[in-house]
Amino acid sequence: MNNTPANRLQPKHFTLIKAIGDLGQLSLAAGQVSMTQPAASRMLAEIERIVGAAVFLRTPKGMEATEVGAALVRRSEILLQEMREAMREVDAIKRGASGTVSVGAVTGGALGYIVPAISTLKAEARTADIYVDVAPSGTLISNLVSGQFDFVLGRIPVGVDARQFHIRHARTEEVDLIVHQSHPLANAADLRMTDLLHFPWVMQGPGAPVRQAVENAFIDAGTTLPVDVVNTTSLLVMIAMIAASNAITPLSREVSDLLCRQTTGAGLCRLKIRRPIIVLPYHLISMKNRHMSTLAARLQDLVLQEFITR
Repeated sequence: MNNTPANRLQPKHFTLIKAIGDLGQLSLAAGQVSMTQPAASRMLAEIERIVGAAVFLRTPKGMEATEVGAALVRRSEILLQEMREAMREVDAIKRGASGTVSVGAVTGGALGYIVPAISTLKAEARTADIYVDVAPSGTLISNLVSGQFDFVLGRIPVGVDARQFHIRHARTEEVDLIVHQSHPLANAADLRMTDLLHFPWVMQGPGAPVRQAVENAFIDAGTTLPVDVVNTTSLLVMIAMIAASNAITPLSREVSDLLCRQTTGAGLCRLKIRRPIIVLPYHLISMKNRHMSTLAARLQDLVLQEFITR
C-alpha cells in the first residue's frame, strides 16, 4: 500500500504540476516554484515514473497536458487549495480564532457575562462554533464533569467534591419580582413580602437557588410561604403566565433588565420591594487536570474580564 502513487506523490509534486499547467512552459514553472529548470525537469520525470504515464508532452508551443496530466492539474488545484485552507484553519485554532467551545451557565450568568463575552469573541473569531446551555447548577456541574462543557457559571451542589474544580470569581444574583404592568401592585412602592403572599406565583421548583432566596425572604419577614405556586424552569411559561394573570415570578436582575425594557413590548415591570432578595453566589468553574482548547481558554478569559469590569 505504501508504494502506490497516491502515497508517493507529495505536495511539491502537485505544486509543480499546477505551475506547469498554468504557465505552459517548464522554465516559467520552475521559476514560479523556486527551482532550476533541470531540477524541475528531473522532478517531472519522477512524477511520470510514479504515475506510470506521461503527464505533459513537450511541443513547439510548450508543455501540453496529456489526459492523465489534465486530471492531475485539476486535482492539484483542489488539493493545494485544501492544504492552504487546512493551514489557515490550524493557524486560526492555534490563535483561538476558530474551533468549538461549549459552556453552561445559570440564567443570570449567561445574560450578564457569557453573552457579552461571546459578542467580543465573535468579533475576532467569526467562524467559531459556540454552544451555550442555560440550566440549573446541578445539571451544569454534572455535564461539566462528564466533559460536555469546557467551563460553567454555576454553584457547586451539596455532596459534590469541590476539590476536582478550578473555582473563581464569585458573583451574587439579585432577584427581581416581575409582574405584568396591569398587576394590582405594579405601581405600588415599598412593598413588604406580606403584601405579596396571597398572589399566585410562578417559579422554579423547591431547592432551586432563586426559589430558596424568595422563600428565605418570606421567612425573614416572619410570614408563611405562598401556597398558590406553579413550578417550572421554563422562562417562556413564566412570561406567559404573568402576562395572563396576577401571578408574580422571581427572576435574576439580568433577566429582568432584558424583559422589562420598553423595547421588548412584553408589558412587564418590577415590583418595588422594601428589601432586596439575594441569591447565593455562583462561580466560574472548570475541571482541574483537563486541557482546554485555545478557543475555550479565550472565551473564559473574556468572561473573567467581564467579571472584573462589571
